[in-house]
Amino acid sequence: MQDRLRGLYVITDDRLTPLKSVEKYVKMALVGGAKIVQLRDKISCDEVIEKTALKLQELCESHGALFVLNDRVELAIKLNLSGLHIGESDHHRFDEIRADFKGILGVSCYGSIDMALDFEKRGASYVAFGSFFTSPTKPNAKVVSLETLGLAKTQINIPICAIGGINSSNLSKVMAHKVDMVCVISDIWKSEDITQQAKVYSDEF
Repeated sequence: MQDRLRGLYVITDDRLTPLKSVEKYVKMALVGGAKIVQLRDKISCDEVIEKTALKLQELCESHGALFVLNDRVELAIKLNLSGLHIGESDHHRFDEIRADFKGILGVSCYGSIDMALDFEKRGASYVAFGSFFTSPTKPNAKVVSLETLGLAKTQINIPICAIGGINSSNLSKVMAHKVDMVCVISDIWKSEDITQQAKVYSDEF
């Protein structure tokens, strides 16, 4: 499992990767070396998300990458998806989710190492920290010190993911802390050549 949780982690966005072109964009990122793809769809109905998730999971598998669904716990369980990522709104039911969901389960821990240690004990597959820089997609997210990553690496045994405002100009500051995964949204999807931009990140691993 640890091998699957390393590298460039791209997250879709309702505005930057609209449904009509999400598969095309994701494929470009996969060709560029993305290793994890998260479908984050905050606006579609369950039926649409279900179809999109199954298509993207198949696409990821064909490129040896991991597919993750954001937040839609019941759908991830129903479809037996390979990965699920949850945030603060589902922290309170982590144990129930872990019992019912058999795939890779990631959790947002923001800036809290104690929280990450707790979720590690309870069966999380990986933990995500951030935002480390002002994020174009989540401008109100609290900015966390990069030192959190260094501290986390000394205390946490499961893979660690950095997220939030990461771009090619600040990437080296994040990679200096030897993170397992780097999550990118805007800097991949807004680039003129998605495949080439994904390669810039992939080459760091």
